[in-house]
Amino acid sequence: MKFVYFNDTNRVVHIHPATIIHGCDVLNTSIQPLEERVFKLPNNTYPWVKMWDNENGLTILVSPKKDE
Repeated sequence: MKFVYFNDTNRVVHIHPATIIHGCDVLNTSIQPLEERVFKLPNNTYPWVKMWDNENGLTILVSPKKDE
């Protein structure tokens, strides 16, 4: 399964390292404004997504969840 994120925030979005640790296949560079990023998830999963603002800017976490 694929999850596509489009950065319409006008800010750089950093990818949290747990995104890859949890099993997503994604280019692990910051997502620039007006850029799309494809997150490839394992089969039979769906994306659980959280984004937050901290002292380093915006961060996104995409974690695959089992499709039951």
